[in-house]
Amino acid sequence: MRSAIETAPDPQILVRPASTCDLDTLLALEHHVFTHDRLSRRSLRNFLTSRHASLIVAEADGRIGGYALILFRPGSLIARLYSILVAPGIDRRGLGRRLLAAAEDAALARDCILMRLEVDERNTRALSLYRQAGYRQIGQQPGYYEDGGTALRLEKGLKPAVHTMPAAPPYFHQTSEFTCGPACVLMALAWAGHAVRMGAALEFKLWRQATTMFSGSGPGGCEPFGLAVTLTRHGLSTEIFVSHPGPYFLAGVRSEERRRVMRLTQDEFRREAAELHIPIHLTPLSESALMQSLQSDAAAIVLVSGYRMLPRKVPHWVFAYGRANSHVLVHDPDGGQAEDHAAGQSLAVPLQAFARWSRFGPDHLRAAILIRKGPSQ
Repeated sequence: MRSAIETAPDPQILVRPASTCDLDTLLALEHHVFTHDRLSRRSLRNFLTSRHASLIVAEADGRIGGYALILFRPGSLIARLYSILVAPGIDRRGLGRRLLAAAEDAALARDCILMRLEVDERNTRALSLYRQAGYRQIGQQPGYYEDGGTALRLEKGLKPAVHTMPAAPPYFHQTSEFTCGPACVLMALAWAGHAVRMGAALEFKLWRQATTMFSGSGPGGCEPFGLAVTLTRHGLSTEIFVSHPGPYFLAGVRSEERRRVMRLTQDEFRREAAELHIPIHLTPLSESALMQSLQSDAAAIVLVSGYRMLPRKVPHWVFAYGRANSHVLVHDPDGGQAEDHAAGQSLAVPLQAFARWSRFGPDHLRAAILIRKGPSQ
């Protein structure tokens, strides 16, 4: 993302969607502000009319002084702030801050839960604005700009404007690509008030207790019965909701031997679940039932499609711990691979977006483990 911005409040600023009538002004701003990586007239015109873009302008005293361009990928919950610009002649008028807030509002209106962007590491003013607004670095890309400059990749979880937001429970970032399930179990134990030493040692111990899967090239993750059995054996009350009886996740495994092992292991977890008297529902946990449960001091570990976030077509588990209005509050153990994992990755996902997110594979598998504090009765 390119950026050239100024900050500070000013009541004489109007932020509005751009129109094709603004094209000449926007192009003139591009050439006035940027010396390289400029958008062409054709690109600007395409963005103005695209269903997958939102172009917002800011007027100061009736004159366009800046814009923000946000891109949306079909099916994704992530918006990308592609470009933000404020003319140097509009010094210290707060257009950058206003445009950034408007860009986030536009992403929220599209049910996005994350905003990502790239910024030149030399642009200290833009970096200061983003960090003050809550963005954090998740990576960098040398040679990203035409002049060879390095881009820093930043990310922010978008939160709805609500009067009350429940306090988030402890967060744990998975330490491998296949331990999202055990990371969620760790968070569930901490949420329930269990004294646990959150760390990789316990994460992998839980993985050994719960896993039934293989990946194509090495260790794999967990399916719902294994997670439920592990949670129950650690003192929590669980219920399993699945859209079909399984076995699960065999489609991506080519080796017949590995498929055989997965079937056997999953069958054993089903037997253990029956022995532990874990309620099993061969029906998805509906969005309304999830919201009611979250309202009544329950939590859930929910299967989602990694494609909408990573993007990789892999099964992924997240920990849903609360609700705020029509949003599900979620800890994502993958957390964008941020430098500061302790900051966590707490997301507020609109219910309709959560319904699209919480299914996986060609058979649209839906799976969730509903969790309550205390052992099963």
